[in-house]
Amino acid sequence: MTTPNQVLHEVAITAIIVKDGKYLITRRAPTKKRFPGMWTVPGGKLETADYTSLPKDTTDYWYNVLEQVLRREVQEEVGIAITNITYLTSLATVHADGHPSLVISCVADYEAGEVRLQPEETDDFRWVSTDEAQTYPLIDGIHDELIMADAQRLGRKTEWQRASVTTAR
Repeated sequence: MTTPNQVLHEVAITAIIVKDGKYLITRRAPTKKRFPGMWTVPGGKLETADYTSLPKDTTDYWYNVLEQVLRREVQEEVGIAITNITYLTSLATVHADGHPSLVISCVADYEAGEVRLQPEETDDFRWVSTDEAQTYPLIDGIHDELIMADAQRLGRKTEWQRASVTTAR
């Protein structure tokens, strides 16, 4: 493994999307470099073009960058619109290739549209409860995030912790 850059991180943002009390999970395409064939939630990477192509909101800054990226990524990846984006938790890793990643996990409400998958990203989807999600081979930690989302929807703010042992692995 190479030594990671201590300053530069790949930044990604994900959405735990709620519709009628169920959460959208998607299966990563088998051709994906990281976690092929595993189930997860939609999202994607922040690119500088996501904001540098827009006028700044103040003299020095662009605002709502992550929310805009998340809306774009969800629209591209699964074809639906989301609203009411709220922060859930964050996670970081250094991948086997030495690249560090920071992921911001959010909860969002389904707003409109029918799920249409971007085949190079995902090849299947389900709307599931937290209990139903346990029967899928989720990327480690996602089920715990779904439990956090349930708590947040009930007005309880929690920090990530191992909430369960998933049965699908």
